[in-house]
Amino acid sequence: MALGMLAALGFEPLGLWPLTLMAIAGVIVLLRSAPRRSAAFLLGWLFGWGLFGVSLNWLPTAFTFQAEMPPWLGWIAELGLSGILALFPALAVLAAWSARRQPTALVLALAGCWTITEWLRGWTFTGLPWNPLGAVLVGPFESVGAARLLPWLGTYALSGLAVLFAGLWFLGLSGFRQSRYWLALLAVPLVAQFWPQTRSSEGAAPVGVPYVLVQPNIAQTELNNPAQFESNFEKLAHYVPPPMAGRGAVVLWPESGLSDYLRDGYPQPYYDETYGADPARARARIARLLGPDRLLLSGAVDLEIRDGRVAGARNAITAVDGSGALRASYAKAHLVPFGEYVPLRPLLTALGIARFVPGNIEFWPGPGRRTIDLGRHGKVGMLICYEVIFPGEVTDRAHRSDYLFNPSNDGWYGAWGPPQHLAQARMRAIEEGLPILRSTTTGISAVIDADGRVVQSVPLGTAGVLLGRIPAANPPTLFARLGNVLSLGWAIALLALSLVALRARQE
Repeated sequence: MALGMLAALGFEPLGLWPLTLMAIAGVIVLLRSAPRRSAAFLLGWLFGWGLFGVSLNWLPTAFTFQAEMPPWLGWIAELGLSGILALFPALAVLAAWSARRQPTALVLALAGCWTITEWLRGWTFTGLPWNPLGAVLVGPFESVGAARLLPWLGTYALSGLAVLFAGLWFLGLSGFRQSRYWLALLAVPLVAQFWPQTRSSEGAAPVGVPYVLVQPNIAQTELNNPAQFESNFEKLAHYVPPPMAGRGAVVLWPESGLSDYLRDGYPQPYYDETYGADPARARARIARLLGPDRLLLSGAVDLEIRDGRVAGARNAITAVDGSGALRASYAKAHLVPFGEYVPLRPLLTALGIARFVPGNIEFWPGPGRRTIDLGRHGKVGMLICYEVIFPGEVTDRAHRSDYLFNPSNDGWYGAWGPPQHLAQARMRAIEEGLPILRSTTTGISAVIDADGRVVQSVPLGTAGVLLGRIPAANPPTLFARLGNVLSLGWAIALLALSLVALRARQE
């Protein structure tokens, strides 16, 4: 467990990745001496519990922003969720235990098994691939470290590579008296992390779409307070420069910042609960703010009406043009369990379990990934909040976009959650070869180029606006074509090499 807690320090905001590799090397040492399968499973589970228990320390903060459940329940939820997620490292360690008698085979087997179990974590029970191990290899804002290999590996195989790097340190340190190559084994991860990287999009013309990306710094306690709705809109509007003829910028606002309902046809009380204005008036004031040439992409809530009653809601992105017309929308497809809906709601509600998002209208998922052609404002793929953490699930592969827009409300997640969220968004940009623009309520908003570098950002807890032109997309990467099949292919290759190493030892 101590090794898992040490490994967690490699994630953002600390980024002490050598400690992660050292901790995994320690796990390999312990695994070699594990006498039984049950001992190996327990070793992996305790490591995983420490790893997730520390790296997800932002989760209890979310419980302080809702009134349905006591805040102390957040610590129980954090420890319980960490224990569940720890089952995946436990399975990886258990599966690799069979190769324990041959050090090289053990390292290869653990890397392959870790890749597979992280893939399983990405979709089992709707999936929660938060903080894949490979995220520790993402460098600071201006560099991307070994994560530059994501187009050829994918996130899950990059996690396997992190295990492989740790295994090289294990092999180098455990056999340094017998091998003259031990220094080379120790140096490989360092070279991979610090090798100078050329910008693949260097010299490429940007998409040509100017952007106005706003971070209003609205506190989580103010987002759902009707008394603050007008001032929240003013914070968003304050950072939008006056319209200029011919400057057809796309204006980007975060998830949860806009309280207006923009669509017609809802029961009147729902309009009264926001600004006391009809949706036409709400759209008109946005149009005055934009001017004739600009387009707004903003997080919003859409209601679903059945038989004249509100039956559900969708967490959406709405496109509003300079005439006040609704141009397009995207509804979040991958909803957050217990955040936007409660699984087994009748049973769990009776036990006092509620969702974090206020209100009693159930959120419905949207149809899934899509690319929306906004004409002069480019072809955009949309992802809301944590949808960006799912490798291979962020683009419509049949209709490649020019860029991705990821509005989010990171105010739930304390000091550690937002930088971890940003790191994973950077991984999606590298994998897909697409720039990503993130607008959040309170941080960290950023423009990420197609190589994963942060071009501009607004820090956590501050208000600001980012102005510029959307970076160019790279050509479709190998991962963009194959998706997570690519990572699984690498996992199979590692396991095959492990079998070869075992057979060589027997011969």
